[in-house]
Amino acid sequence: MNIAIIANDSKKELMVQFCIAYCGILSRHELCSTGTTGRLVAEATGLAIQKFLSGAQGGQQQISARIANNEIDLVLFFRDSISPNVSKAGDNNMLRLCDVHNIPVATNMATAEVLIHGLDRGDLDWRNIVNPKNAGAAQ
Repeated sequence: MNIAIIANDSKKELMVQFCIAYCGILSRHELCSTGTTGRLVAEATGLAIQKFLSGAQGGQQQISARIANNEIDLVLFFRDSISPNVSKAGDNNMLRLCDVHNIPVATNMATAEVLIHGLDRGDLDWRNIVNPKNAGAAQ
């Protein structure tokens, strides 16, 4: 499965800790991320991650384009819903695209844990039926 990893600045350390905890599961899948988050996660875990631009430079839009082309199967997006400095327009667009393309998305640790355990059990294998071009990518 193709998994996108994104975290707002105030949530980057939480994402790193999450990826350390679930490194074994994540290592069996194709990962992509915005630049800074991807670098931090890769340094902490050794996971292979395709890194796009940083979020501020368009990385989130690059991931959104992959979502629109049905090239992403799961999104882990730890976002800061409280800070007024965080761009909400890009977030809302990406979440809308996930809704349109039936892509499971977690915006917090609790939902991410549910999805990662479901991924490990095979609960998300239906994505391989919906999106057969990605079925053999990294299983």
